[in-house]
Amino acid sequence: MRELSHEQRAPAPPWQTPQTGLPHTHSLRMSQPPLSQAIRQLERQLGVQLLTRTSRSVALTNAGQVLLAHCRSLIAVADRAAGAALQAQAGAIGVLRIAAVTSAFTEVLPRALRAFQDQRPGVELRVSEIDTQHGARAVLDQQVDVAVIRQSRVDPRLRSDPLRRDHLVAVVPTAHRLAATPAVRPIDLTELADDPWVWLPREVSPGYHDELVAACRAAGFSPDARHSATSIDSQLAMVGCGLGVTLAPRTSTARAPAGTVPLRLRQRFDLVELSIVRRAHAPGPLVEHFLQCALPG
Repeated sequence: MRELSHEQRAPAPPWQTPQTGLPHTHSLRMSQPPLSQAIRQLERQLGVQLLTRTSRSVALTNAGQVLLAHCRSLIAVADRAAGAALQAQAGAIGVLRIAAVTSAFTEVLPRALRAFQDQRPGVELRVSEIDTQHGARAVLDQQVDVAVIRQSRVDPRLRSDPLRRDHLVAVVPTAHRLAATPAVRPIDLTELADDPWVWLPREVSPGYHDELVAACRAAGFSPDARHSATSIDSQLAMVGCGLGVTLAPRTSTARAPAGTVPLRLRQRFDLVELSIVRRAHAPGPLVEHFLQCALPG
């Protein structure tokens, strides 16, 4: 059917038969007998007569004209679909699903999202907030294409790149005995060893939790994890309520609520504060381009 309708893209060029609008057989690269056989087979399959034939002419029946019009539409749709597939393969169109922890929306994602949308205006972005403990699983389960989470160790089926490096600072309530410490003087983490702590359980963010534990152990104590939070934002808010002290990434304290005081530490505890995680196998051009927009350097 494609061969029969292909010529209809321009009206009656010299290679067409003017009586029917059908192409000469040489334009289809078919000799007359095979073409006639193909048309008759199509007529039998459809149960309709497509051509009226005389010894001197061949013309489309009404059914033939209707079928030809539909064939033209199908071919146009197929051509558009093929073009769209090529665009999708090149990363010019499609859908990119991104999930991220709360802090990413105020720090690293705005710049990356603007750059991506400027360079890929035909791509639809679908962005959602997610907790770190669910982010890697969402990528593995193909619910999202990219996750921006606090992740230091990942499943071997995933790839992770550091998106933002940071270091830990202590955070205390304004009424704490160390809250008035001059900004120029760092404190020893051991000065907080006897305080009640606001903690982030390991099931919430394994990598981040392990970073906090390692810092306290390096300082020679195990914290009194008396209160628990499910995010860094709520962790800082609980410190602001005067419940205890905590450690947090330095960049997170920029949005800390009233009632909190960040303090520099004499010991430096570096961490990968945010990572960008995607599937290791064939992530696709949209993910690759988003990485170019998001990763530093």
